[in-house]
Amino acid sequence: MTCPCSASRFRWLRHFCSLVCAVVGCCSLPPAKAQNLDKPLQSIDEDITAFAYAPDGRIAYSVYRRVKTKVYDALEHDDIWIQDTGGKRRRLLEGQKYTRGAQTFSYLIDSFRWSPNGHLLLAQLLTTTVLDDSGKTEDSFQTMVYDDSGREVRINKGENVILDAADPFFLPDNATIAALSEAVKPRQLFSLKSTRIDIGPVKSPHDGRTFRDVGPIPGTVSIAAIEQDRAMNGPPRLQHLDLFTDNDKELATLENYEGGLSVSPSGKKVAYFIDKEILEVRDLTAPNRVARLRVGLGVYRWASDDSRIVLKRALEKKSGDLVWIDLPALASVPANHEIPIAQPTPIPILHGLSFRDFAISPDGHSIAVIIPGKRNLLVFPLSR
Repeated sequence: MTCPCSASRFRWLRHFCSLVCAVVGCCSLPPAKAQNLDKPLQSIDEDITAFAYAPDGRIAYSVYRRVKTKVYDALEHDDIWIQDTGGKRRRLLEGQKYTRGAQTFSYLIDSFRWSPNGHLLLAQLLTTTVLDDSGKTEDSFQTMVYDDSGREVRINKGENVILDAADPFFLPDNATIAALSEAVKPRQLFSLKSTRIDIGPVKSPHDGRTFRDVGPIPGTVSIAAIEQDRAMNGPPRLQHLDLFTDNDKELATLENYEGGLSVSPSGKKVAYFIDKEILEVRDLTAPNRVARLRVGLGVYRWASDDSRIVLKRALEKKSGDLVWIDLPALASVPANHEIPIAQPTPIPILHGLSFRDFAISPDGHSIAVIIPGKRNLLVFPLSR
């Protein structure tokens, strides 16, 4: 069950909000509204490293755990948990019991991704393995697969781990997992790989091509991708690719790419940062229809209707305030013409407080945030 929240327990939020109000004059909100920060809809009082909403509103999350051995006293082996919508929790993985033969390794869970049906869960691990007695180590990406009851989902009856698999996601069949494999280290360029739960690796028709980022198009077996030649001499190109055929379509040649590729919930729009200030939004079916916004580089999530985003004005795993950004209408821009840059007015969320991470619930009615420092998770109503 969700733990009750006392006034003192979240006093830091109330005091910080009061300070913000005093400095920037945002006290036009009625007192009762401000008190909502003391009353989250849900809370998880753990040191959380990553989390993700399931389609039905459950939350998968990982908890930092320190493990000691005879040689090392600061290894990290995160636990994995699921909290249901009523607050009941179940542990899927006890990190201190997770071993791989005689190898010494440390891992943190960096992200989660649910299957479309909400029954399977992917956990991306950033792993550091000790290779020999000299202490030499090797970093790698791995993906673990579980079902929502906590059972390991074994690939082709083997292990439940996919090696060298970053940014994984399920396809609509709930049985095929697509991911990125490092082609140029560290995390410069990637190749595409796919794995079926029943048979294992599936050959990609895009072998030999390298990408900086990919984003699944909801409800399809296609992706939006930022392709870059291996020598990184040419410009980045925005591509529409089918994962299992050689069908592809170049949507645009970009001036630059700074990160943040993401496809909207409807699958009709794609957005990405072209530099540290400008977010570009493009129509996937009519790629000459485009808009640019000056918002500053950060982490964003789409609203369910594609009309706006929630932006954290800080980089991944860094703390920043949350704001609503309304997206301008897309307009056709002829080739070789300059794209106008909109200057949207940010609308603060949760009184302008800073948070380390966030996610919007599937129904769009609430927002989950990770507070700095203690890294506890709180869920609040989400409104304009």
